[in-house]
Amino acid sequence: MAIAVCGMLDEREDGLRLIKEKIEKRGHQTIIIDFSIGTGGIQPSLTPDITCEELARAGGANIDTVRASLSTEREKATSAMARGLVTKTRELCAAGELQGIVAVGGMTGTMISLPALKQLPFGLPKVLISSTAALPHYASFFAEYFSVSDITVMHTVVDTVGLNPMLRNLLVNGAGAVSGMVENHEAPVRRTKPALAITEYGFSEQCAHFVREQLEHDFDVVSFHAQGIGDRAVEHLVAQGLFDGFIDLVPSAIGEYLLGGNRPSGPNRLESAGVAGIPYVLAPCGFDCVSCGPIERKDNGDPLWTARKLAERKMFIQDTVRVQVRTSPDEMKIFARAVAEKLNTYPNKNLVKFLIPTRGFSTLGAEGGALHEPETDQVFVDELKKQLDPAIEIIEVDTHLNSPEFARAVSQAFTHAYALRSR
Repeated sequence: MAIAVCGMLDEREDGLRLIKEKIEKRGHQTIIIDFSIGTGGIQPSLTPDITCEELARAGGANIDTVRASLSTEREKATSAMARGLVTKTRELCAAGELQGIVAVGGMTGTMISLPALKQLPFGLPKVLISSTAALPHYASFFAEYFSVSDITVMHTVVDTVGLNPMLRNLLVNGAGAVSGMVENHEAPVRRTKPALAITEYGFSEQCAHFVREQLEHDFDVVSFHAQGIGDRAVEHLVAQGLFDGFIDLVPSAIGEYLLGGNRPSGPNRLESAGVAGIPYVLAPCGFDCVSCGPIERKDNGDPLWTARKLAERKMFIQDTVRVQVRTSPDEMKIFARAVAEKLNTYPNKNLVKFLIPTRGFSTLGAEGGALHEPETDQVFVDELKKQLDPAIEIIEVDTHLNSPEFARAVSQAFTHAYALRSR
């Protein structure tokens, strides 16, 4: 078994050689993977274990075509090398030859490396040494990777070309980081209970607590913070087959995605449980609001939300960054249709249960809450009933979401669905 060291040898040979030497000095073997695309203009003296020619072929291209396309179709060149790196690292992992991986790059090298790092198993040590991963204007691009995979990122501040004293220090640290992870890596603990994913956030905490109490004796319950990034992560890991069930108390990031809120999930939310074929229990927490902000202050000191015009909208201002705005009846219909469209594609609809707390979808939407508006909540329920396949059970519970009674109904619905799958 070995640690893969990945980068462009024609640009970063000195740095990659240093990492290789430091890792091997600690007693580990290395596999040098070269994803050069011809931008460096030199012939490296370090011989890779997997050449850029091999990567290009694995990515459905050839290295001459890749190099020739740099000035006209650079994206095709980098995509081919990224596909090749995914293929080769996947093969190494499947063969049991990969202990860890470290990649070094600027913007192009980072973009080539990330798809491979993302697809490697959860828990396998992954280190990215990058001069660009902290760029704010690429934050949404990088979030597609960092939000769903356990990639350790070392932001170099300086560029990763050459081998000046500042960069050398960081590369030595990076070699030490991946080596230390490998040396202290523990094989995944053998599970004695099935794993259950659950989404929650601040306005559903009591419900999530009660559900965990009722199910943690029989399941390993893993919580995901439904703030957008956590939504992407849970979908990614459920689709990988890491969970035996999914309780989605807060699926509303799909609504944030549709309306442009602050915690969007991306377009694939609510899909992974169907792919995995596992029991899936949902509640409507969060559909009663959209996360907005930040706010500023008027001259008179009153709060002013500058992100959207909100004439006559109810608002709950948590702080200067977070504002929760009450959703409208039309928006509730949009949410219900989106949920139904996703769930109606599930092959095992008997494993899906949607529970409705009729007295409030969250602490904000319950009686006495800042966004309490039961008639608007009912619009969501009515539209969901119209659009959802009748094979998917809707269970209405005469209480609010954060009550022990609703949590008990969620737990019972899940255990029932889980029993159906186990038959």
